[in-house]
Amino acid sequence: VYPIVFIDAIVFNVRDNGIIKKQAAYVILGVSEEGHKEVLTIAIGENESSKYWLSVLNELKHRGVQDILILCADGLPGMKEAVDAAYPLTEYQRCIVHVVRNTLKYVPDKDRKAFATDLKTIYHASTEELGYEQMHAVMEKWSKKYPNAMKRWEENWDVISPMFKFSAQV
Repeated sequence: VYPIVFIDAIVFNVRDNGIIKKQAAYVILGVSEEGHKEVLTIAIGENESSKYWLSVLNELKHRGVQDILILCADGLPGMKEAVDAAYPLTEYQRCIVHVVRNTLKYVPDKDRKAFATDLKTIYHASTEELGYEQMHAVMEKWSKKYPNAMKRWEENWDVISPMFKFSAQV
């Protein structure tokens, strides 16, 4: 049993018989009940896809990881469905680091620090309701200047907000 599991892939170029092609290194990091981090899987596959992630998660299940409380991942299309298929009782949480990084790419350097500080009021909120209110406050403050920056927050609130179900330590 791993209360928290983080999954991510890094895509890199590989030369194979003189041809350069993209490969992905799929990494699964589990946090044990004692708080120890353990690398559970490193797998090499084609470009990152939710279909391949499903096969990696199923392999993890066959190796004995029967339960995950929270699985944290980036916003790859189909990821939530892949997690639901392999671990239907697992709470899928969109990785806040990825969400923030994807938000700040729309903000120039001159406003990035202030914008990032405002984003913290969302994911550091003590309750989901307060986080939701803060999200709207940030949207109201910045949307005229950077209309695309906050679009994904409200669209994806269902996979951003699960973190509020758990204690600050988790």
